[in-house]
Amino acid sequence: MAITGEMLIGAAAVRGGAGDFRAVNPATGEALEPAFGGAGAGEVAGACALAQAAFDAYRETGLAARAAFLEAVAEGILGLGDALVDRAVAESGLPRPRIEGERARTVGQLRLFARTVREGSWIGARIDPALPGRTPLPRPDLRLRHVALGPVAVFGASNFPLAFSVAGGDTASALAAGCPVVVKGHPAHPGTSELVGRAVRAAVAACGLPEGVFSLLQGAGTALGAALVADPRIKAVGFTGSRRGGLALMQVAAARPEPIPVYAEMSSINPIFLLPGALAERAADLGAAFVASLTLGAGQFCTNPGLVLAVDGPDLERFLEAAAAAVGGGVAATMLTPGIHAAYDEGVRRLAADPRVREVARGQACAGPHQCRAALFATDAAAVLADAALQEEVFGASSLVIRCADVAAMAEVAERLEGQLTATVHAGGGDLEAARRLLPVLERRAGRVLFNGWPTGVEVGEAMVHGGPFPATSDGRTTSVGTLAIHRFLRPVCYQDVPAELLPEALRDGNPLGLWRRVDGDLGRH
Repeated sequence: MAITGEMLIGAAAVRGGAGDFRAVNPATGEALEPAFGGAGAGEVAGACALAQAAFDAYRETGLAARAAFLEAVAEGILGLGDALVDRAVAESGLPRPRIEGERARTVGQLRLFARTVREGSWIGARIDPALPGRTPLPRPDLRLRHVALGPVAVFGASNFPLAFSVAGGDTASALAAGCPVVVKGHPAHPGTSELVGRAVRAAVAACGLPEGVFSLLQGAGTALGAALVADPRIKAVGFTGSRRGGLALMQVAAARPEPIPVYAEMSSINPIFLLPGALAERAADLGAAFVASLTLGAGQFCTNPGLVLAVDGPDLERFLEAAAAAVGGGVAATMLTPGIHAAYDEGVRRLAADPRVREVARGQACAGPHQCRAALFATDAAAVLADAALQEEVFGASSLVIRCADVAAMAEVAERLEGQLTATVHAGGGDLEAARRLLPVLERRAGRVLFNGWPTGVEVGEAMVHGGPFPATSDGRTTSVGTLAIHRFLRPVCYQDVPAELLPEALRDGNPLGLWRRVDGDLGRH
């Protein structure tokens, strides 16, 4: 499938007129062909109008038909073959096995949401039958289901050109909920976005759905994203990216005459708590494993471990010695974009210049453009408690070790941390009570609490939470990964004394869809 540089507005391929831009291969600095035309106000309005026109029909598609559509998208992505993988490698600088794994994850997400749609419990059907004889007042017939919010704007992420992009988790969950989607592709990988977008559009046509179910807008700069979020036909936003970008979109959404929810995953340093028993038992092994997590993908994961807390002493020194050796032996890795590389270098320089911070180790020198040279620093709890800037995320393979006087000091720092996607505890013999003391704090600070593992690697499943208190996300009650993500794009509607002929299938007597429903308080298939 050829890459044309066009965007996809419903069934039409359109050349944007708001300025050309090209992807850049971060491994070489080479500009890639073709040039892409950026979307302007007309393209935004056209895509949103088509999405609105498609909404009522698409949200009432049968569960089997909607699930089949998601599966068709998955098959279309697989059908792109090497062309997709090659372009994603060129645009991201990521190695081929990583892109192939990410493609599998993207396809797996779509299939998982197809299964979720068929199963139907997300509808949340509830029925309180009428009680005309109840005193002192009768009860009307009340029935509830969850319906789609409306057209959703999805922003592709820089660090996952497939799994958090055009057909990634936000798009899959919104489509599963019954929401048409308008995607703003990330400008770092427009060719990858176009290929996937064409696969989605082909599935829309093959399944006989309205063309406005999916559109893809392309463009560099911030004006396009702001215009998309401000369009009155958009009813929710899915975003993965920087804190600055997420906050800007939240401001646009809040300033609308009709404010809308922005589900933004933004910033997290994912603290690691090394309890004394764990350090005593396996300090060297922990040091090596920590660096493997830190440097995975040049540290460009949302769950990268950017902070380590431990009680000061000989065992921590053994951990630092092993970690320093692993960092020092690591080769530099290409980062996703020149801008991300520049921000990483600035963040590392800022830490290195702080008199309260000591450099523990640096990775091997860079051998090419836009490469991440891993960095490990150390400070003490007093410095972190005195200056919240030491908590700021440095996106890339950089981490700060905090020396604490005791477990109580670790808990004190934990209380002062911002909201996080993850918090990890490594515990060993004798650490149970210390872990018990930390756990309530970490529950308040993070969306996922891990024991004796590493936060990089997010399972896509039923029980996963990839979210957390602000500023990890804009709404800590939600997740952007796993089947629970569908609930971001739904709202409840109650039907009171509605004639049986007008009720949606999910709420009709006899349960024609065979759903789990709560009837007069009793949960079952009735």
